[in-house]
Amino acid sequence: MQDVIESIVFGFSEILHYKTMKLALAIGSVVVLVWIVFGYMMWGSLIGFASYFIDLVPFSLLRSNGAWMLSSFLWFSLVIITFAVILAFFGTYILERVSKEKYSSFSVLIVFASAVVWALVWFFDGGYIHTQFLKLLNWLPFETVKASLAYLLGLYFIYSAIVVSMLLVTSFFSETLLEEINEKHFPYEPLLDENEFEESENKAKDIVIYTVASIIAFPILFIPILNFLIQIILWIWLIRDTFVNDSAALIIKNEEKVKLAQYKYPFIIISMITTLFNFIPIFNIFGPFFGEITMFHYMKTIKKEF
Repeated sequence: MQDVIESIVFGFSEILHYKTMKLALAIGSVVVLVWIVFGYMMWGSLIGFASYFIDLVPFSLLRSNGAWMLSSFLWFSLVIITFAVILAFFGTYILERVSKEKYSSFSVLIVFASAVVWALVWFFDGGYIHTQFLKLLNWLPFETVKASLAYLLGLYFIYSAIVVSMLLVTSFFSETLLEEINEKHFPYEPLLDENEFEESENKAKDIVIYTVASIIAFPILFIPILNFLIQIILWIWLIRDTFVNDSAALIIKNEEKVKLAQYKYPFIIISMITTLFNFIPIFNIFGPFFGEITMFHYMKTIKKEF
């Protein structure tokens, strides 16, 4: 467990470096922009798809899950608004006292602090907030509730696509990223040559499995709590499989990879922490970089035991 903690600390320290943050923000900005444009062009189809499934769900279940979705959307929005307000009022003051290299790191910490503050509010008053949304949904006409939930599901589709795309793009650039980490921290430990065809095949297989599993599990989105658990499980699986393969391709010889099975629980722990990034706006852009770097460091550590 100590090796896992050390790797997690290493991952956090690396993503706060200016160069890593700049790369994450650059890739994240492109990915977000692409999906915003796609969402704008396909918004009608996304809403129609969501509305079709909403019609199949009993109103009592729809109302309960709708209150949960509205509560989550409110929390998400408040985190972003708080971050924007802090930068609007104190951005100049922060720039005068924080170096350019540390400004990005400081901004991410502000987002994280905002998320923690509002998470505490929801922890103590989440039940009350959920109840108020239930009352609102009981009062509104069904068509209004349907339209509102379809809109939120459309946003959910786009956000999920951004999360998965960030993971895959980070994985695509993982060899370059991890080579720089290796040269910086492990200069006397050369990496193996990556089998690009095999890695591409693994990534394609993972995304197909994830997509099929997501489609099959889609109706569960309307069941409170269970929808949350299913989404976390799918993200953990995709993160673990993708990042373990990326690091193993550069560190572990093919004949030794069978030994990785005994480290499945540490891999899951790292993937779980990486998954938590997905629930914090803006912070989620850095999640794949954290997971990739942390998994690489842990793989370096356990390689000594082979």
